[in-house]
Amino acid sequence: MKHLVLSLAVLAAFPVAAQAPSAAAPAAAAAVTASAVVRHHAALVHASYEDTLAAARAMQKAIAAFLAAPSQQTLAAARRAWLDAREFYGQTEAYRFYGGPIDDDDGPEGRLNAWPMDESYVDYVEGQPKAGLINDRRQPLTKQALIGLNERGGEENIATGWHAIEFMLWGQDLSETGPGNRSFEDFIDGKRPNADRRRTYLRLVTEILIDDLTALVRAWAPGVKNNYRAAFERGGNESLRKMLVGLGSLSRGELAGERLEVALASQDQEDEHSCFSDNTHRDAVANAKGIENVWLGRYQRADGRMLQGPSLRDLVAAKDAALAERTTAQIRRSVRATEAIQAPFDREILGGPDAPGRQRVQAAIDSLTQQSKDLVDAAAAIGITQLTLVQP
Repeated sequence: MKHLVLSLAVLAAFPVAAQAPSAAAPAAAAAVTASAVVRHHAALVHASYEDTLAAARAMQKAIAAFLAAPSQQTLAAARRAWLDAREFYGQTEAYRFYGGPIDDDDGPEGRLNAWPMDESYVDYVEGQPKAGLINDRRQPLTKQALIGLNERGGEENIATGWHAIEFMLWGQDLSETGPGNRSFEDFIDGKRPNADRRRTYLRLVTEILIDDLTALVRAWAPGVKNNYRAAFERGGNESLRKMLVGLGSLSRGELAGERLEVALASQDQEDEHSCFSDNTHRDAVANAKGIENVWLGRYQRADGRMLQGPSLRDLVAAKDAALAERTTAQIRRSVRATEAIQAPFDREILGGPDAPGRQRVQAAIDSLTQQSKDLVDAAAAIGITQLTLVQP
């Protein structure tokens, strides 16, 4: 979805769950407590934001090398680093939708991941060679200015975040078989107008993204007396409720709804999440994995280490083992269904109801929709009620 909640529905309660198919031995269900699940979840969130920040800093380094010496090789390296970092960020979206540090009233989500993007707000597009703030030399380019310009005058007027960086690295996607193909010469003085401003803009939006990810890592850092994590760890059942709201909302309202269903209905490339890089299929997989991470209380670190501990699944299994296993299996089916979606996504959504690509996308939507219902049942099993979920 665009970073905004489109509509809210107050739904019935959710229960909490046990663990998942994993090499690690499940926690003893009887021994698992709500406070243990909440504390472990906070550690998992911090670890995944740390990995995202590290990957984004590697991207920043690759972008700096590209800007210092624009070439096809340095541009390819910057693109690869963007794709690598997205794999980590996509998994963190399971921590949204309940007013946490990412999307409270002051949260950076709108600067980080807003979409869809009107490319002409930032730079030239086909048929409009002078479009965008980059080509308006009267417009100052500073971090403060770009933050203020983000979504000014309309939510598609996106000036910052992952997709602004993506657009600068790939350009418009005008191909039916691949991603955008912006030339590295766009960043070389004398080759393209306003190349200097293009370099400045890309450097600044990358710095803003790093700043916002750094703030999220701090918000979830351990041992800080007054940060968000400290309050979350004291939150008991309210923190469990937030965890389940995040999973249910991402499952149905955001991933199944805004990111897949809308594009399937419109068959319009402009409704594709990462449309410039053709990375939408991987965005869906990362989101589905993020849901599974939270449910199972596990996360594989960038260095390969597995972080595993008390989970929602464990809590639910202590109340209803069959429901916990059913939910676990459904979440795993959703991961597999998203993995089956093929690139480029803008080709998958075309054709009639019987088109193989559309059937693959619909299968993912159906699995995620059922998953959200199972999560509601799971929440109810552990006595979590008054869930407010984002609906499509």
